[in-house]
Amino acid sequence: MAAIQIDQVKKRYGTLQALGGVTFSIEEGEFFGLLGPNGAGKTTLISILAGLNRADSGSVKIMGHDVVRDYRQARSLLGVVPQELVFDPFFTVRETLRMQSGYFGLKKNDDWIDEIMHNLDLTNKADANMRALSGGMKRRVLVAQALVHKPPVIVLDEPTAGVDVELRQTLWKFVSRLNREGHTVVLTTHYLEEAQALCNRIAMLRGGKVVALDSTAALIRRISGSQLEVQLAGEFPGSLAPLLSHPAEPGSNKYVFRIADYADVEPILATLRQNGAQIEDMQLHQADLEDVFIEIMEGSK
Repeated sequence: MAAIQIDQVKKRYGTLQALGGVTFSIEEGEFFGLLGPNGAGKTTLISILAGLNRADSGSVKIMGHDVVRDYRQARSLLGVVPQELVFDPFFTVRETLRMQSGYFGLKKNDDWIDEIMHNLDLTNKADANMRALSGGMKRRVLVAQALVHKPPVIVLDEPTAGVDVELRQTLWKFVSRLNREGHTVVLTTHYLEEAQALCNRIAMLRGGKVVALDSTAALIRRISGSQLEVQLAGEFPGSLAPLLSHPAEPGSNKYVFRIADYADVEPILATLRQNGAQIEDMQLHQADLEDVFIEIMEGSK
């Protein structure tokens, strides 16, 4: 049985098609990435998954429980960390987590609450009022709230947006542990290096449709060979434009070439020299998930 099963989910807001027939499944125990540009439909899909929104058609199931027909059971199996910093300013961290436990009918949950706070480095803030916390600390409490009922399926919607490196490391250490213990984790993030390091499999959305779905390793293999990045002073030779991995950013003097092997480097450098272009900097690197993301998004326009 899949941890999450999404079948032909469609959602419109007036003339805007937010989701256009999305279908995929996430297996139990996966660390799954849901990627896409702003407006791709990721948050809409998560809202439907959490029961905060309803699809126009199609179905979503969590551990076999339909999120509409069996909402209570489906919701009890899911922990969601939202993008927005939503909190009650009148309670301390511990009170907030105790109340969240109560929403799921959990009593005497303090041992697990203490463990969560310890792992998210919140112990010394347990008795602090929520409104007195920094943005990063509030983000930690949101994560703790999502985990307070020990859900088998955890959804993290941009959990590290705008937070410091320490929180990112603390969060991923704890979430990776939960994943090793059998929890299914779904991550949306704009930090593609995080997705590459953490996710076993990835779906990419664009315009409300799935444009790529595969293991992280298989997606990266789509781009063979390496890439040569050069920073130039002077005009870029137009004859080399077809060799660019993707168009240069407007006003940028950095150019990225896809190469099959090292023998491809010298002809590119020779053409640059012949055209009077001066190389200010040069780097050679393997293709990564960001390269794949750019190529797929450009190709799906």
